[in-house]
Amino acid sequence: MADNHPAPRQIRLGKDRRSLSLVFPDGAAFDLSAEYLRVFSPSAEVRGHGGGEMMLVLGKEQVKILDVQPVGRYAVKLVFDDGHDSGLYDWGLLRELGDRREGNWTYYLDRLASAGIERNPDREEPAGPYDVLSSSKPAKPD
Repeated sequence: MADNHPAPRQIRLGKDRRSLSLVFPDGAAFDLSAEYLRVFSPSAEVRGHGGGEMMLVLGKEQVKILDVQPVGRYAVKLVFDDGHDSGLYDWGLLRELGDRREGNWTYYLDRLASAGIERNPDREEPAGPYDVLSSSKPAKPD
């Protein structure tokens, strides 16, 4: 459960809104791209309802994080400019995404290749229903 994982002592949204930097109490630090966080979202849309294989999320190379909203003392909700805002990133999941970033990313790229889909980092996707960036500040753990 999330209660067993310490909160990051720092959560910082990149100025370009394309990354989230985390520093945990033990000194572990991660800079996670918005694309990575989006394609590994904990939402039912991505993870499914039955615990099977995750959905293959496509075309998120240029996605941005519009807002980082604290949820109690155990998680944050990320609001992306493609309209996705479901799924709570608890401290344990954020730590796991940091610790396993390399393997997770390789898995994602392999799945794209298996599906015959080419990732295009220069792809520009419409931002969705948002016209302006949120003015709220990134969450800071207690």
